[in-house]
Amino acid sequence: MKIVDIKPTTVTVPLEAPLRHANGCHWGRLVRTIVEVETDEGLIGLGEMGGGGESAEAAFRAMKSYLVGHDPARLEEMRFLIANPTASLYNNRTQILAAIEFACLDLLGQKWGLPVSEILGGRLRDRVPFASYLFFRYPNSQDRSGEVRTVEQLVAQARELKERHGFTSHKLKGGVFPPKYELECYRALASELEGDRFRFDPNGVWSTETAIWFGQQIEELRNDYLEDPVFGMNGMRRVREKVRLALATNTVVVNFEQLAANVLNTAVDVILLDTTFWGGIRPCVKAAGVCETFQLGVAVHSSGELGIQLATMLHLGAVIPNLSFAADAHYHHLVADIIESGKFKYENGQIAVPTEPGLGVRLDRDKVLEYAEAYRRLGSYPYDQDPLRPGWTPLIPNDRWADPLDARAPDIPV
Repeated sequence: MKIVDIKPTTVTVPLEAPLRHANGCHWGRLVRTIVEVETDEGLIGLGEMGGGGESAEAAFRAMKSYLVGHDPARLEEMRFLIANPTASLYNNRTQILAAIEFACLDLLGQKWGLPVSEILGGRLRDRVPFASYLFFRYPNSQDRSGEVRTVEQLVAQARELKERHGFTSHKLKGGVFPPKYELECYRALASELEGDRFRFDPNGVWSTETAIWFGQQIEELRNDYLEDPVFGMNGMRRVREKVRLALATNTVVVNFEQLAANVLNTAVDVILLDTTFWGGIRPCVKAAGVCETFQLGVAVHSSGELGIQLATMLHLGAVIPNLSFAADAHYHHLVADIIESGKFKYENGQIAVPTEPGLGVRLDRDKVLEYAEAYRRLGSYPYDQDPLRPGWTPLIPNDRWADPLDARAPDIPV
């Protein structure tokens, strides 16, 4: 079996409402690049990458000169073809490698009649648990629904998601409002959702002093972990020395060199593995093995997935023995998806691992056309900008917070 073509398509898929975060906002939609890798046997494997547009599509088309004629089973050779570590100093291709790896594993599964989880060593669980992913949200631009700004709105959103999807662990994305206000919000969640577990993520924009203060204020709560309270390994290490709860990251340990540094001088207790950031599913499995050896916790990180990448997260979660915590996913904020049969379904806070050959998902061609046209019409959006704070960017550490009393709603094209 040989690769004969690589076809990228950028799509934009609507969200229930704009999602606010420490560095800006998802402006009411996610932009993703879908990658189709075709073989001489007529099989098509699917991959996915965050962001997109002309530059991403051009980058994937440029991979044809590297990969056409290549056997998709020779994944280690492909890793060096695409992302040779010294050449990658000049062309960061980790996420491109990940999307193509997804597609090649999908191809192998289709060829061999096996789901990807069986290729990776066999599933240990048939369902993967997920945490709710709670965001402060601007109102939907069309009907002004979905706002989450007040404590009451946040608790209501958490209750609604728990009732609809069965979540028993909840993650709050912070770093938007002043830390004192977000502490009030987080404590309200823990009080109102009795018996559930919680995690908090301000995206690394706090000072170490603020992170230590916040961490000490929540030590008695039912925490999974405190995620990326500061940016940088040394800052995380300082916080860990002063706070009696686990620290997690998806920003300062995202490759094997950083993982080794963390093992030698621990700054982070829980590694959040991202199938895109680490360059594919297989590197995440390898990293989970290192974490198992050194007794570090593991969870699965979300970088804003559609159904293709969600499938990679499910197959990863199925095969690693040390999945210590429920996985993250933006997925329940999506209005729709680009895969056949619509969105994956949550049951009791879990999603079933696909059992069909390959990744177990296929494109809904009508939806791909619809959302590709939406991308051509709307274009990209500045993920690292807030639509109501033009020109703003967070300092690190940040001291310029949004105002929780500001009830304005942005007018975002849809």
